[in-house]
Amino acid sequence: MSVKKEASGRRSVQVEVEVPGTPEEVWQAIATGPGVSSWFVPAELDEREGGAITCHFGPGMDSSATITEWDPPHRLAAESGDLGPNAPMLATEWTVEARSGGTCVVRVVHSLFASTDDWDDQLESTESGWPAFFLILRLYLTHFRGRPCSTFQVTGFAPGPESKAWDALVGSLGLGGATLGQRRNTSAGAPPVAGVVEAIREDRHPYAMLLLDEPAPGAAFLNTCGIGARVFLAVGFYFYGDRASATAAHDEPLWRAWMSEHFPAVNNASNTA
Repeated sequence: MSVKKEASGRRSVQVEVEVPGTPEEVWQAIATGPGVSSWFVPAELDEREGGAITCHFGPGMDSSATITEWDPPHRLAAESGDLGPNAPMLATEWTVEARSGGTCVVRVVHSLFASTDDWDDQLESTESGWPAFFLILRLYLTHFRGRPCSTFQVTGFAPGPESKAWDALVGSLGLGGATLGQRRNTSAGAPPVAGVVEAIREDRHPYAMLLLDEPAPGAAFLNTCGIGARVFLAVGFYFYGDRASATAAHDEPLWRAWMSEHFPAVNNASNTA
């Protein structure tokens, strides 16, 4: 991953993914509130030029942007000040390009203008997060396109290094040693989940995604991110269909209790899973 630097001072990163669906179907997934909420985070979109995009990453962690271009079902551009005080505006462009065979390429470009490298790390961090979420986007469009979604995420911390924290997370869930295409289920003591491993990475910033059939059709996404001596852990769920809302309401408190017990957010330096 690298930041593209131009003589004008523009710096940018780009990520793309090929997904099934017509441009209109893909646009619904990336440019409407219910669509974005079905694979990313809960979101609202005022679908017009000058409208707002608001994404809810957690309590007190909202991100807002103003739509600067609106051309459905092909192009959406927005600007935000999310990089912080005195930072340049961050411009984001989404495009949808039809391909033969009933697929589309979704491309996101983040850019800013700066005369120094001060914001390159933030751009690279933003770039590195999209491939994992694009896995969920592809899964959603492949298996659950247009179905109602209910989602939640639970988070915790573990002592580093990241590889040790990842082993603790998957080990506590009975998912250690999972391989692509393998059917797995959580072990006794964890809330029951069963499904097929759709994606897994165990090097830098490990993650795993399961296509679920229990407790309801959907996806589970596990990932880590090193933060100094501590490692941030997240387990997210996307349930689809008629059982989605009831399943999320039932399972969220179970998962919050499990995460709090095994990987508490505070005073975790002396804890292990």
